[in-house]
Amino acid sequence: MATNRTTHSEILAPEQIGDLLVGPLVRQSIAGQALGPVVLAGTADYRVPIVTADPSAAWTAEGAEITVSDSAVDELTVRPSKLAALTVISSELADDSSPQAQEVVGQGIVRDLTRKIDQALFTATTTNGPSGLPSLTGIQAVTAASMDVVVDAFIGASYAVEEANGRVAVWVAHPDTAARISALKEGTASNRPLLGADVTQPGARQLLGAQLLTSPYVEAGVVWGIDPTYSQFVVRKAAEVIADRSVYFSSDRVAVRGIVRAGFAFAHPGSIAKVTLPAAP
Repeated sequence: MATNRTTHSEILAPEQIGDLLVGPLVRQSIAGQALGPVVLAGTADYRVPIVTADPSAAWTAEGAEITVSDSAVDELTVRPSKLAALTVISSELADDSSPQAQEVVGQGIVRDLTRKIDQALFTATTTNGPSGLPSLTGIQAVTAASMDVVVDAFIGASYAVEEANGRVAVWVAHPDTAARISALKEGTASNRPLLGADVTQPGARQLLGAQLLTSPYVEAGVVWGIDPTYSQFVVRKAAEVIADRSVYFSSDRVAVRGIVRAGFAFAHPGSIAKVTLPAAP
């Protein structure tokens, strides 16, 4: 007699997914660290209001009518894209209800999702995914003619962002590029490196007082400066982790699929800087 059996199952409850999947994804990804605030959207489209022109203030005599002026407001619409990861675990681990077993499952999926999100952030266009920083126009782009003037390039980019009413809080570079910058000294007679240390966060690096992060997905020789006030990492609230026992039936293993929907919102490209270093020798 044939028996029907459901092979799909939710191995994590909805309330667990936030702690074991979405939370670590935000904390571990460069997108979650450099962009902010992180938005957990509950709808397919997330709309970011943009003020394109401020109201105009005027010195006014006491008792006189105040001149009325309006703000010009636009909006940026972000539709988070579907990002899916597939991993395989043993049946014993899938059947283990302990928090440690669930965390192991979540960690593998998070690592894969994190890589793909950060890769998209530093890629102009990603098939079926969001557009990243290189797709933006109107950013503050500065090129250093030589390593001797790299510091000047970073200073110029920082002040260009400030002129656009922003402030660079995070720099992101490829590890090799960060190493090149780390070799720079404060002066010809100094052995003190340009990159400072943040005494409040052991191991953290700083560049001109702003946090420096590294990602292998940043183009070599390029450093991005970001003001998190105007850039957001958008994640849909509805994430899922589903197990299927039928795919690897012969080896008694379980396929585990994790899905999140994420995107980026860059409301003010002028608050983003791109510093390009000379080619490495």
